Amino acid sequence: MQIYTGLMKISKFKHLGLISVGAVAGVLVSLGITAVAQRDSRPTLPLDELRQFTDVFGAIKANYVENVEDKKLITEAISGMLAGLDPHSSYLDAEAFRELQVSTQGEFGGLGIEVGTEDGFVKVVSPIEDTPAARAGIKAGDLIIKIDEKPTKGLSLNDAVKLMRGKPKTQITLTITRKGENRPLVIQLMRDVIRVQSVKSKMLETGYGYVRITQFQEHTVENLVKAVEALYKQDPRLKGFVLDLRNDPGGLLHGAVGVSAAFLPPRVTVTSTDGRTEDAKRKYIASPEDYLRGTRDDMLARLPAAIKSVPMVVLVNGGSASASEIVAGALQDHKRAVVLGTQTFGKGSVQSIVPLTNNTAIKLTTARYYTPAGRSIQAKGITPDFLVEETPEGDVTAFRMREVDLNRHLSNDKEAEEKPRAPKPSDNAALDKLKDRKPIEFGGADDYQLQQAMNHLKGAPVQVAKKREETAAVAEPAKK
Repeated sequence: MQIYTGLMKISKFKHLGLISVGAVAGVLVSLGITAVAQRDSRPTLPLDELRQFTDVFGAIKANYVENVEDKKLITEAISGMLAGLDPHSSYLDAEAFRELQVSTQGEFGGLGIEVGTEDGFVKVVSPIEDTPAARAGIKAGDLIIKIDEKPTKGLSLNDAVKLMRGKPKTQITLTITRKGENRPLVIQLMRDVIRVQSVKSKMLETGYGYVRITQFQEHTVENLVKAVEALYKQDPRLKGFVLDLRNDPGGLLHGAVGVSAAFLPPRVTVTSTDGRTEDAKRKYIASPEDYLRGTRDDMLARLPAAIKSVPMVVLVNGGSASASEIVAGALQDHKRAVVLGTQTFGKGSVQSIVPLTNNTAIKLTTARYYTPAGRSIQAKGITPDFLVEETPEGDVTAFRMREVDLNRHLSNDKEAEEKPRAPKPSDNAALDKLKDRKPIEFGGADDYQLQQAMNHLKGAPVQVAKKREETAAVAEPAKK
């Protein structure tokens, strides 16, 4: 993550911009960097609608029960205008804009959760590993109905984020509702400095390396190189490699391009974007100009050549979003790796941060992105080559909120998107069975999906999931 490192400057307008490929706006905001120019040709202003706006403004100023400052009315109007577009466009006041810049370094004071909105409440998308939220048992899908004594109904996402952020070692109380629970849960947490370690690695066993990326930050590509180098020092003859992107909500776009380029041939397409403006029509390739920021040192040149061809599995789930989906889609389309796990989140839109006056900004959806084969991930996600749930009995991510479940989500412009999953009577029973289960330790001895990835790498059958009502079936490994 970063504080405007490597930003391009547009000399005429001196406007800066950011491309966001994170899952949703939240306590941890993920973004990447590009430049956004103000257009010389502005659209004709809709005078009739503006007159209506001024009429409403005047009526409020003249008749509302209490006096309301002009600034508050205008700010709320801007916020509503952006919030009405899609779940990822929003207005950032000076404080939110400053916090967004700080959070791009991967360190801030807070709880460690990705959040979105649902029915006017704040909804947990994913707790981040080894943070106060994860340690307190906060789960994906939890609905936060109160922050301390402040109800969240109708509270903007930015305001909710402000309440949850704070100085380390200060206490906060969240009241949540959870499917399968008859009454709200009151959870006390202590804020902490959230340092997201984006790359973790280890040798699973002789000849098999494992790297987990928790989020795409400023130094993720550099840290990936160090991790791969360390694995090859332990065993120069790796027979298999697992890249774990589960619960990775996204992050910097150039980080996703760099991670993909580490495993792909030079100069192949990693992803492309398309929108209404020429700036939004772009192709990103596995080349230094598309993944280096602020340095001329191509860190990927240090990688062992064998990493380009070692048999590889990418692990994903419903918490794998945006930048994670770019990587999984690129490696899948180029047939460089097999993707194993469950359907990903499905965020295939690009957000640009456009600074305004008074150190404020807007986060605006400006494009969709596509896999090398031209697939749109928006509201659909990446479909694994092997559908494997967290356990043989299923997993909680089957009930996780995904992009298609968000109100006003951007449509998929290439193919029919998935419909939101309708709850079934059997869901409560399934949740009751799974809710008290200890969280899966990704990369641990009981990691069922990782076990199936190892089966594939060793040429053994993979236990794949069928419909929830059916039992697991056995898939024979692909012919080599």
